[in-house]
Amino acid sequence: MSRKTAAWNSLDNAAKIFPPTSDKRDTKVFRFACELYEPVQPEALQTALDRTIEVFPFFRSVLKGGLFWYYLERSDIRPLVKPENSPPCSAIYDPNQRGLLFEVSYYRNRINFEVYHALTDGTGALQFLRFLVFYYLVNVHAADFKSQPVLDYDASMMQKSDDSFQKYYSAVKRHNKKRRIAYKLRGYKISENRIRVIEGVVSVKNTLNEAHKYHTTLTVFLSAVLLCSISREMAQREKKRPVVLSVPVNLRKYFPSETTRNFFSIVDVDYNFQQNSGTLPDVIAYLSDFFSRELTAERLEARLNTFASLEHNIFARATPLVVKDIILKIAYDLSAQESTATLSNVGRVDMPEQVAPYIRLFDVFVSTKKTQICMCSFGDHLTISFTSPFVSTEIQKNFFRILTEMGIAVELAANQIDDE
Repeated sequence: MSRKTAAWNSLDNAAKIFPPTSDKRDTKVFRFACELYEPVQPEALQTALDRTIEVFPFFRSVLKGGLFWYYLERSDIRPLVKPENSPPCSAIYDPNQRGLLFEVSYYRNRINFEVYHALTDGTGALQFLRFLVFYYLVNVHAADFKSQPVLDYDASMMQKSDDSFQKYYSAVKRHNKKRRIAYKLRGYKISENRIRVIEGVVSVKNTLNEAHKYHTTLTVFLSAVLLCSISREMAQREKKRPVVLSVPVNLRKYFPSETTRNFFSIVDVDYNFQQNSGTLPDVIAYLSDFFSRELTAERLEARLNTFASLEHNIFARATPLVVKDIILKIAYDLSAQESTATLSNVGRVDMPEQVAPYIRLFDVFVSTKKTQICMCSFGDHLTISFTSPFVSTEIQKNFFRILTEMGIAVELAANQIDDE
């Protein structure tokens, strides 16, 4: 009797770090959400999810550990929508249970898509949510459309599940990263490993106008605002250490790829407030020069080769998974000392013009042990979401105060912390 072999994929290079470093303090889960102008209908959302998972069958995978590596195995589990009933970015991956690595929930007007980072990155997650929202709105408002709306993403199944790290890896051009100890954010932590989410919504047009006054991009402008916000909380003696900002970079913009798996790199930019003036124009100029040098295909290829070299090392490949877990955890903890905070700009979210009037905004945020900004835009709404485990919100206040002092109106919202 023949036995059918389950389809499986090894984890991509970026995903390998997440299973051994996930814990209650940092679940490695991130959330994309779409806020509509009307309450969500659960039955229609389930129908939309059933259609979406057929477009992205790779997402119906479970994570397993082998002798040498983790791998993703395809399953027949049907994902089910549910009311939002747990804190944001709660743990999804449980090594003792065979479960999917994402969840879809709803609360009032919002559709939430939470996913474990080992499965996909922000770009892949956004594509999934775009289809989910699209199918939902086409279902609910079918009578309102004169013609059938169409989404602009037609990648093949093979392209969606492609491991682009393997595709573009070459055993040349290594990136030599200098070792440095970054300024570290400290303070009392929120109890029970929860995170605080503070979401600010600003006008894309108004914020871009301010960025253009400094002849820079939105990402550089807001990165500089974040660095200055952190510096305001630093004692003078602490400014001897650089403030290091980690910025995820979508490699699809530099290497042709339609994958919905992880395909990103991290660029760390450091600024020393003791050695430089620390004014916003100076920080912007410094960051602009840094990113113009580092964000090139050649430099990013060198970074890709460095990070991908581990799985091509014959000794690493022969090392048992239990040993790899320990090594990767130590390496991750050491690298964490080299970063102060993270800023991730997912970019503009596009939806067909027929369904756009039903959508107010999209947002994204992630679990973290530090302080992190994630942002994305839809129409003229730019959503800037802070996540942090700290009780203090001074950095967030500084950040949004800098924007309001420039005349940029900010609409703020935050999650409720039970013991406050």
